[in-house]
Amino acid sequence: MKTIDEVLVRMDQIVDLCKSEQSRMGYFAILYRQVTRRIRDGILVREFEDNERMEKLDVLFAGRFIQAYDLWKSGQKPTNSWLLAFEASMTSKHLVLQHLFLGINAHINLDLGISAADTMGAEPIAGIQNDFNKINAVLAELVDGVKVNIGKVSPIFGWLIPLAKGRDEMLLNFSIQLARDGAWKYAGEYYGCEDRSTSILERDANIAKLANKLINPGKFLLLMLKMVGFVEWKSVSRTMDQLDTVVKEAQTI
Repeated sequence: MKTIDEVLVRMDQIVDLCKSEQSRMGYFAILYRQVTRRIRDGILVREFEDNERMEKLDVLFAGRFIQAYDLWKSGQKPTNSWLLAFEASMTSKHLVLQHLFLGINAHINLDLGISAADTMGAEPIAGIQNDFNKINAVLAELVDGVKVNIGKVSPIFGWLIPLAKGRDEMLLNFSIQLARDGAWKYAGEYYGCEDRSTSILERDANIAKLANKLINPGKFLLLMLKMVGFVEWKSVSRTMDQLDTVVKEAQTI
């Protein structure tokens, strides 16, 4: 893939496949497709600092998710952080927001830094920081919109929010900003290291630990999650349709 339009064609295919297979990986695919649409629209109105470079970054960035998805579907092993997200999508015991955050965790915390460094090649990595931050701003905007309207697919999730006060519960306190800051720091480390393969393995191991915290948030939330999950919509395709409406409403340009 060389253009965002080609990425969007592939994302449409993944969304349709997830819907037909009732795969919960479709929740993240719905969100990320809208992120990609939003970036494409921004490029068309020359919103970014370097719009041609932004398209290259977006294609590389999306390509890492698509490659991970294709590896998993073909029975091969993607990075551990993606593998945990894919495996979690095969069970009904996790909330919609858990599935979304598992995808974001792998994609921002691992994939984005790598994609930014690869986009710049031999050019100074600092040159892409502003547009790097704009990708995260787009994602944060959509995630905030989903959180505000999560009741449309998870009727009593709002009950959990007050429980996060003063507690280190990653599921309730997941921060796109913190993920962005960590991803930018890693982009610099990856850009400057000689053994990039080893760097990815080490980073992936650390991000997989965060994924496990999202999957297993601890005894405090376990019972509450079961209660929330009990009243969430059971139809994956119906949830995907509603989530698609929510993320479209959250988009601004």
